[in-house]
Amino acid sequence: MLSTDICQQARLARDARFDGLFFTAVKSTGIYCRPICPAKAPAEAQVSYYFSSAAACAAGYRPCLRCRPDSAPGSAAWQGTDTTLQRALKLIDAGALQQQNQTQLAERLGISERYLRKMFQQQLGLAPKHYAITQQVLFAKKLLHETALPISAIAYQAGFNSVRRFNDAFKQQLQLSPGAIRRRHDSPEPELIQLELSYRPPLAWHTMLQFWQARTLDGIDWVDQQSYGRTFSYQQSAGWFEVTPKTDSSLQLNLHWPAKQGLFGLVQQLRRLLDLDANMLQIEHQLQQHALFSQGIISGLRIPGLWCSWEAGVRAILGQQVSVAGARTQLNRLVQALAEPVAGDKKLFPTPQAVAQSDLEMIKVPQARRDTLKALAHFVMATPDASPQQWLSIKGIGPWTVNYACLRGLSASDIWLAGDLGVQKALARNGNAATDTSSLAPWRSYATFQLWFSPGD
Repeated sequence: MLSTDICQQARLARDARFDGLFFTAVKSTGIYCRPICPAKAPAEAQVSYYFSSAAACAAGYRPCLRCRPDSAPGSAAWQGTDTTLQRALKLIDAGALQQQNQTQLAERLGISERYLRKMFQQQLGLAPKHYAITQQVLFAKKLLHETALPISAIAYQAGFNSVRRFNDAFKQQLQLSPGAIRRRHDSPEPELIQLELSYRPPLAWHTMLQFWQARTLDGIDWVDQQSYGRTFSYQQSAGWFEVTPKTDSSLQLNLHWPAKQGLFGLVQQLRRLLDLDANMLQIEHQLQQHALFSQGIISGLRIPGLWCSWEAGVRAILGQQVSVAGARTQLNRLVQALAEPVAGDKKLFPTPQAVAQSDLEMIKVPQARRDTLKALAHFVMATPDASPQQWLSIKGIGPWTVNYACLRGLSASDIWLAGDLGVQKALARNGNAATDTSSLAPWRSYATFQLWFSPGD
């Protein structure tokens, strides 16, 4: 947890590396701000610090209209490494408490409702339902500021079941009406949603683009000198997006998605894929303490993700014991034969159903590899919520494949690909072929990427 002294120094310096890690509430105005707020810094005696925007709202403060806390990066310091809390937050962000009650959410997490309430109270200072509503309202505020969507459409995209419920919650949480902060925007395309995605610098964007570029698939994803884009299917609706640098701490998102609900969860998924909520200040400090990185690191190198663990698993299976270019060739054959078209020449990554129903003769691999792909497809169809760790029961899938799926398909932070050839070569160059990586936890995924990009690869 950040100390009061650190928070004070960060807010006075307007240090963007702390953006979203804490919020500054000003007692005299009743407003809370991000550390980067351009307003005149208040005296310390007038300040209280909160480690989530939801907690600041629960304490009666309303968000600043200048720095807009609704746009701050997520993954605040209080989240730590509590996996149950992380899973609960992801489910809530995906709309779990809109589709079921608190008791059902606790059952889904495998804990009691009492423990769920206690966990949220200890970490955030408010109940799960209150947290969910606050997140919905803040996301709606962001949409009001940045998009041309009608207020009624924003209500549903933010997860509310009625406009009246949205208006009531908005006024209760922010002490403002939605219309009071509505800004006029003219969208060039009816289905185009433009949003700013903030992150805490640094961000090695061009290095990540190089990684994606070497692995792009025809019609699925694309890269140019500045931007990354890809297609996706979310809640049974297909779409595509492109992201391009906007400022030193934000990306511009151009999102093409026709669905009327679910935008909040979709944006969280995009932030996960781009790894925008990583606290690089903490991660890089820990990496630099290890002998492996005594010569320095690539600052801002995050996890270039994939849409889901299914896609990552297919890519990993076809990438076993072959080069990146060889795997790409086989994957493009699979895409050409089984991908569903969307938006002209764009395509969706082949579904488990499509793979399960195909003989897979289009890919030039041993029959055992085809059998593994089909077995994974049937497994994912039968148990779509299963962890990739459960794939180990499938013949042909080992720890490397599972870890790769967790690394890129789930953006897990602590994956160490010890058996990866690129990692082994990098370790050998450093004279640490059997190095102890325990002190790198829980950030070994970032160490893996640093080694992949180390000189000599």
